Amino acid sequence: MENVHMSAAKTTVLPDLQWFEAPLVTTQTDVLSPLAWEELACRQVGQGAAPVLHLWRHPAALVIGHRDRRLPYAPQAMERVRNAGTSVCVRPSGGAAVMLDRGVLNLSLILPNPQRAISLHEDFRLMAGLISDALAPWSAEAQTGEIAGSFCPGDYDVSVRGRKFCGIAQRRQAKAYIITAFVMIEGSGAERAQAVQRFYAEAAGAAPTGVPKPDYPQVNPSTMGSLAELAGVPSVEAYTASLRRVVESRAAILPADGSLVQPQGLTEQMAALRERYDLQV
Repeated sequence: MENVHMSAAKTTVLPDLQWFEAPLVTTQTDVLSPLAWEELACRQVGQGAAPVLHLWRHPAALVIGHRDRRLPYAPQAMERVRNAGTSVCVRPSGGAAVMLDRGVLNLSLILPNPQRAISLHEDFRLMAGLISDALAPWSAEAQTGEIAGSFCPGDYDVSVRGRKFCGIAQRRQAKAYIITAFVMIEGSGAERAQAVQRFYAEAAGAAPTGVPKPDYPQVNPSTMGSLAELAGVPSVEAYTASLRRVVESRAAILPADGSLVQPQGLTEQMAALRERYDLQV
């Protein structure tokens, strides 16, 4: 485990950027919409628009990874989730299944990459550092390192006392890229993990005798926690305000460019993502 408090964010210069904090959408909103927004914004950042920090929440959603979608009964499991009133999609970035609700903050750094350089560890440390430093008013115990048994596990899980509250992934385009993270702030980490655990059990199904069961993350609910549970963070709004102060200490926040993503392109982008990542498996 690596302690990231007040250190990792400084290893990479944070550019001046636009801060887009989307309002909380309704339950009926397709969770693919903010991901499609980011795809379009990333394209425009690659064409010269200012970098972006995008923050958004969804009241009830399950976002799964490419490998999750390949499980034998994934379509049926996804349909069961939808019928229960939860939006479901396959995301274009890496990682595995994540349960979202109004207590989970999603944030994405959308940065230019004209030289098409790849610096995964540096980029992940940058995001982990920002997330950890925003926790400073309540805790200095944030660490990075994979938490076995968590949902969407990875080398840059961010945790407090061995319980994960944040996962980080990345998505690359030709001349720009997205570093994206979820941060569980309010509510129960174990309950979200149980929902992901149930999805995997249904998506994998029962293997016939003698046939190996499909490989998928084995989720242990005790490995997950929200910042309310782990550090006493009072609300998403309080954490977001702290995050903004951290960003402002490292970069200028530019006036938001309202023309960055036009609504007419969003529906087409959502359809393209669904065709590429959900229907074609």
